[in-house]
Amino acid sequence: MLQNKYLRYLGLPLLFGTARTKEILNVNPTIEPQRAEAASVRIFVYDYNADQIEERELKNIQECTSYKTNNRISWINIDGLRKTEVEALGVTFDIDPLVLEDILSVNQRPKMDELDGEMYCLLNMLYFNEEKKTVEIEQLSIVMGPDFVITFQEDASRDVFDPIRHKLRLANSRIRQRGADYLCYSMLDMVVDSYFLVMEKLGDQIEGLEEEVVRNSNTRSLARINQLRKELIVLKRNISPVRELINGFIRSDSELLEDRTTRYFKDVYDHIVQAYDLTENYRDIMMSMQDLYINNVNLRMNEVMKVMAVVTCLMAPATVIGGIFGMNFDRIPWMHNRYGFFAAVFCMLAIPVWMLMIFRKRGWF
Repeated sequence: MLQNKYLRYLGLPLLFGTARTKEILNVNPTIEPQRAEAASVRIFVYDYNADQIEERELKNIQECTSYKTNNRISWINIDGLRKTEVEALGVTFDIDPLVLEDILSVNQRPKMDELDGEMYCLLNMLYFNEEKKTVEIEQLSIVMGPDFVITFQEDASRDVFDPIRHKLRLANSRIRQRGADYLCYSMLDMVVDSYFLVMEKLGDQIEGLEEEVVRNSNTRSLARINQLRKELIVLKRNISPVRELINGFIRSDSELLEDRTTRYFKDVYDHIVQAYDLTENYRDIMMSMQDLYINNVNLRMNEVMKVMAVVTCLMAPATVIGGIFGMNFDRIPWMHNRYGFFAAVFCMLAIPVWMLMIFRKRGWF
């Protein structure tokens, strides 16, 4: 136990997460990213209107063709990205090549584009890794047409759209009564709401760390402060541009958006602004916590220096007396007195006690 207590400080780069720093900051848009293609691609379709819904998993991209113009609303969800399948779907639904390039790219900034007859938006879904205490991102691309919505996800094992799937199965749900624009709004709303869940997890981490810094801060506390500041960078980088994305839907004059749907996007905008403000609050708390840690370190250092100064002062009389009577002169007062030794020792003890009483009276410690 004692060995692990000290050995953990030998790997300082690991302690302070320098690998995570490189992962966060290593973003260069001028370098063509290399995306590893998914081992498998799963295609799910939710084809519905107010009266009925068809929910099925397709075997290949070619089966999507029938959902382009069938006079019903179709949600095509692609789990796992491979260039061949994405380009084939782009040809079927006339998706702009630049959009396809964005879908297949990595580390893209959230954005929204209006195309001929389609609207495209890209943003990231956020998850909190309980084991590593880090914020993980998954790129989400949404292409909306007159009566279809296509979503492209990287990870087939998780997303935030289960509440939407549940509502689609309800015949009297609002989403079944409305068009593709309302479905797109619902997806954006789910993604933005999931940000608050991640921030809640980070808030719990910050609260626990603040208590640790106040009670017993150490090098481990500084490392955790550094780690949480990095996760807040990830959070802010992915939340801040979403304000512009949602605002693009609000200001858009596209025929794909109904006027009555615009007010729902305004509600999402209010949520993302609130999420951004909360992120800024977390950042301010972390800065204050870092200052608190530094102040605690300085306070402990001052306490140590004060104790050392008091000890030095208390030892000074004994040093002076011992130095005087230890000089090599032939005649020194009380050198041959039978009580000389005891008198010197008494002075060495009495003077520091007297000094200690004066220090206490003055409130110096």
